[in-house]
Amino acid sequence: MSRIVTSVPESLEDLARRLSAQQPKLSRKLRQIGDYVLRRPEQVALETISTGARSAGVAPSAVVRFAQAMGFAGFREMQRLFRERLVDRLPSSAEPTRDRADQARGSALAAFIAAASAGLARLAHTIGEADLERAVELLRAAEVLHLLGSRRSFPIAAYLAYGFAHLGLRTRLLDGAGGMLALQVTAMGSRDLLIATSFRPYAPETVDAAARAAALGVPILAITDVPSSPIAALATLALFVEEAEVRGVRGLAVAATLASALMLATERQLARANEPGVRNGCSAS
Repeated sequence: MSRIVTSVPESLEDLARRLSAQQPKLSRKLRQIGDYVLRRPEQVALETISTGARSAGVAPSAVVRFAQAMGFAGFREMQRLFRERLVDRLPSSAEPTRDRADQARGSALAAFIAAASAGLARLAHTIGEADLERAVELLRAAEVLHLLGSRRSFPIAAYLAYGFAHLGLRTRLLDGAGGMLALQVTAMGSRDLLIATSFRPYAPETVDAAARAAALGVPILAITDVPSSPIAALATLALFVEEAEVRGVRGLAVAATLASALMLATERQLARANEPGVRNGCSAS
């Protein structure tokens, strides 16, 4: 398998960006592996190639091809990146880990706190400042922000609509009231921005609306879980979130944190743009 990219990723966030950009060039199995390594970075750091391939539902040779396609010499070099990340996150002693495990077994609240903490730690390694800056550039360039999220993702869309409206940005929450979602989408312009949020199993109405918006030439900022997500394939920029899950119940803590970070980053850029020196097109003396 020839390398699709020629340089080695420097971090998991770099790897996630490359995966998103290279989705159209990857086979179904390589996309499947990409989803797995981003969802289960701790396992990738510790598993053998045979165990990891079995967990991902592919052959070991496919894992090697995936690593090479992403710029690594092979699986071991890719695994080194995941191990370095895991070492950085190790607690100073085993006691905090035991405490969290004991709490998780005894309390539903503690279990979700532990799962959310792990999800937030992963978020710190998969989305960096460069990703936020690109997202804010899209937000600031848009004439109108259209916020879309269905079912479990609706609270994130509503929260973003609320926050961006408070920043003075023109926003529209696409709630599909009265079965009018398709008409709401057709009202978008190519200078607007659709912010679409969806996670597995992906609400069909969100995917369909995003596809309609893309056909109209509307830029899309996707908040989703993996590069093979149907809305990631349509997006100008995709931000990936692995949400906390306990016994099949998924939370929203990680996605809400990303939404808060987007609002704060936007507020900071707007404040800088309104500084006298910047507003007048010159440096402050």
